Amino acid sequence: MTEVAEVADDGAGLGERLASLLEDAGPGDGAGRLFAATAAASALDPVTLYAAAVEADLEAALWLRPSEGTAFVGIGRAWAVEPEGSARFHEAETAWHALIEAAAIDTAGMTDGQLGGPMLLGAMGFSGRRPADSDVWSPFGPSSLVLPELMFAVGPGGHGGSATVTASVIGSAGGPRAARAVERRWEQLAERARITAPNPGGMVARPVYAPLTIADETPSHEHWRRLVGMFAGAVGRGRIDKVVLARRVGMRSPVELDVANALRRLAASAPESTTYAFRRAGRTFLGATPERLVRTEGRTFRTVAVAGTIRRGADAAEDATLAQALLASEKDLEEHAIVVDAIRTWLRPVAETLTVAPKPGVMTLRFVQHLVTEISGTLPKAHGLLALAERLHPTPAVGGEPRDAALAMVDEHEGFDRGWYAGPIGWLGADGDGELCVALRCGIVERTSATLFAGCGIVADSDPDLEWEESRIKLRAVISALGIPADER
Repeated sequence: MTEVAEVADDGAGLGERLASLLEDAGPGDGAGRLFAATAAASALDPVTLYAAAVEADLEAALWLRPSEGTAFVGIGRAWAVEPEGSARFHEAETAWHALIEAAAIDTAGMTDGQLGGPMLLGAMGFSGRRPADSDVWSPFGPSSLVLPELMFAVGPGGHGGSATVTASVIGSAGGPRAARAVERRWEQLAERARITAPNPGGMVARPVYAPLTIADETPSHEHWRRLVGMFAGAVGRGRIDKVVLARRVGMRSPVELDVANALRRLAASAPESTTYAFRRAGRTFLGATPERLVRTEGRTFRTVAVAGTIRRGADAAEDATLAQALLASEKDLEEHAIVVDAIRTWLRPVAETLTVAPKPGVMTLRFVQHLVTEISGTLPKAHGLLALAERLHPTPAVGGEPRDAALAMVDEHEGFDRGWYAGPIGWLGADGDGELCVALRCGIVERTSATLFAGCGIVADSDPDLEWEESRIKLRAVISALGIPADER
């Protein structure tokens, strides 16, 4: 690894660092090889930087957790791994490891505790099936982990001194000229982000008044009633413990939807959640998920069971009453216990230690409250993020239990391809550690249209109309970020 002197903020010296690596590559040494350099950067608003990349018609990704002060903005595409099928986790991990093994990486511009260096951003997809060309998911593929050409990283703490920018290129062709071109792109985008940034504390979004109307729903309300009744009956007869049924709702607006503003509203309304966006071929997959699938740091890991839902109240007193009702609900406790037990079963064979909270707590979000159980542990050796994710996905919170039987019912009856919805999304570092969340509270936006997704866990005593109402409440997070529901005008 090349060592060079530390540089000042604002990505100064980024091109020089990258050029040094490229110059060191011998003739024929650079083909297919990763060259990456990291420099310190000053504070930029992540959403504004993401929007600047979109304006420049570049592929872009955003990962933002306001409660931790952590953010990633990926710009452009230097390399990607996009496997499909059941082996996609292993194939992605193998390809990434091989790329890093042969890479020339300069992280001398980072200090201890900073996030940065070459990282992947993307998703593994719910099923790993390649979507049809006519499907709304077609630009996103069965799975896609992208190494951005430029990666802006902040955290933890979210202050300017903790920000970095990493430039990555594949192959040494072009040498210093290629390095300078990447540096110029960063300078232009960073300047654009500074000029257009909101006022300090800019997570407060300007109002959006676009009315949204429902254009189509799969399944329809009547079909939903029949499916919930059928699934609940299968649970009652002992064929299955739980199955998760999802809805796809198409919405239309009379004006173009403001994605950057929607992201700010999501982040402001759910700072404890992870706000995310992935832009491909003019479409943006965005959302704010409350659910971590798995986070790894060396031998340690953290995950969480989230299942069981109730609405928010009109005030703190009603919130507390509803939370107690959720903690006492046999239906929700049963649904939650299925998820906890499954995660415990899947992790026990590989975990050296495993700690499961003795009873669930309540997570309060803007529109709903969930039962939640924290789970953590250690591994005999570093196991890798994707290897653990392969064990855990899909949890019963988004698929069902037993897993194979539940997924077979979903495939046969749900009526649409989930794509990246309810699949693992997140980031993966050069050391194999990172974080994946479950893609929930989400939708795909394209100009004046949005396709939104929400699901509910079905057990023996599930009521079709109550489950429909629960899914409607879950959809409100993204609907309210994008505009105004037609029934609230």
